[in-house]
Amino acid sequence: MTVSVQTEAADGEALRPHAEHAFADELKALAAADDRPRPARWKLSPWAVSTYLLGGTLPDGTLITPKYVGPRRLVEVAVTTLATDRALLLLGVPGTAKTWVSEHLAAAVSGDSTLLVQGTAGTPEEAVRYGWNYARLLAHGPSREALVPSPVMRAMAEGMTARVEELTRIPADVQDALITILSEKTLPIPELGQEVQAVRGFNLVATANDRDRGVNELSSALRRRFNTVVLPLPATPEAEVDIVSRRVAQIGHSLELPPAPDGLAEIRRVVTVFRELRDGVTTDGRTKLKSPSGTLSTAEAISVVTGGLALAAHFGDGVLRPGDVAAGIIGAVVRDPTADHVIWQEYVETVVRERDGWKDFYRACREAAE
Repeated sequence: MTVSVQTEAADGEALRPHAEHAFADELKALAAADDRPRPARWKLSPWAVSTYLLGGTLPDGTLITPKYVGPRRLVEVAVTTLATDRALLLLGVPGTAKTWVSEHLAAAVSGDSTLLVQGTAGTPEEAVRYGWNYARLLAHGPSREALVPSPVMRAMAEGMTARVEELTRIPADVQDALITILSEKTLPIPELGQEVQAVRGFNLVATANDRDRGVNELSSALRRRFNTVVLPLPATPEAEVDIVSRRVAQIGHSLELPPAPDGLAEIRRVVTVFRELRDGVTTDGRTKLKSPSGTLSTAEAISVVTGGLALAAHFGDGVLRPGDVAAGIIGAVVRDPTADHVIWQEYVETVVRERDGWKDFYRACREAAE
């Protein structure tokens, strides 16, 4: 049996294009309009990178869509950090767009967001430093030709931005391999008696979930090498609705789902449910609620609405209705089948049932739970 593997998606066929490809037109327009000083090997100036993330309108009328909806100062601090010799750590609860922001920062700064180390409990030191082509190593011994560079080593040699996702999930001894890289800007190769020195333009963006504290806590030595920017949850319901609406539209377009008429009403409902359960109090402040074990993040709200949109498109009349999102909400809320189920039932009966205009949603929740 012959198995063929296609390593590159055809143009327009990638299910989830990298940021530098998905927003290539915006990056090109920004580069053309950008007349401000750029740090070494940066594709855009810090001002243009911030504009790319936060959105705006260029002098020629080109509209730059917001990639991140949040405090402008946080983005400016993050971008400025990358223009210095300090690495950037994006910290926050799950679903606060840490990975999304890191990808777009790398795309805007270096034009390449793929120099990525994905942190897990099994991430080896070779993923941060380098590995070996063992066939060449056995045939010819240690040499630069037998060495397999990590994404971080490549970024150092080429003056680009490397990314490390979920830093606190990486074992502590592997984390510490970054200390010399970030402090001395060198990566020793003792097997060859050589080293790789970072060229100007190199920096690193790491993300960490602040609910993972204690999993693999960062050493004080490593933490000092980072400037930490905490990404908060959306401050207002309107901001969260805006984020969910934008991302659902983007994802729906990539999946070729038709836009759902009046979908904004259901998006508002999903965001309201998530925020109330997350905050432990109803929007009007009158009723205290128990919070479930899950995070109920903005990212999960996006997933629930996208799933509902697919249901409406493939098994409904194309209109996003309460029944399309009810099951997704229950799946996001009820992570612990015992405790969370009780919390959800109390919320449905004491809040959803009594809320004006929510009778259809109440019925949908009851039906989905049966």
